[in-house]
Amino acid sequence: MKVLKELYEDAKNIKNKDPACRNILEAILLYPGFHILIFHRLAHFLYCHKLLFLARLISQIGRFLTGIEIHPGAEIGRRLFIDHGMGIVIGETTTIGNDCVIYHNSTLGGTGKDKYKRHPDIGNFVMIGAGAKILGPIKIGNHVKIGANSTVFKNIPDNVTVVKYNEIINRKEAKLN
Repeated sequence: MKVLKELYEDAKNIKNKDPACRNILEAILLYPGFHILIFHRLAHFLYCHKLLFLARLISQIGRFLTGIEIHPGAEIGRRLFIDHGMGIVIGETTTIGNDCVIYHNSTLGGTGKDKYKRHPDIGNFVMIGAGAKILGPIKIGNHVKIGANSTVFKNIPDNVTVVKYNEIINRKEAKLN
């Protein structure tokens, strides 16, 4: 019963956060971000009970159906809103707090340099913009906003906005050799 209550809470969260979502039934039937949470909860349960192959199988079926890849070992808090979702990757040792939002094509992954804890810890009330890459065993604080296409390799404290800045150069003013 607790699982159904949490799934209803997830669907209600989608309805509240997405102005395009007209009702909770629409969130349940039409949102891949909701569907992958169902797959992940089942896969994570199996992973925690050492049924690793079955857990990975369930997560891969979810990936095939939604375009969202969440390793069964990842720990996800309540009311995660995955908007659009396609191309999201969440690694095995990732933890995500409550009330977070992740937009499409984002990666919570590793750098390939670490052995045990390889992926980020995301705090509560974090927004991760489209195309953002958060890599390595780093900590992202609470109430943080990661801008679209930003790459983060270092710890981020609470209440910070991280953005990628590309300087625009006016060709008339630039000295070209």
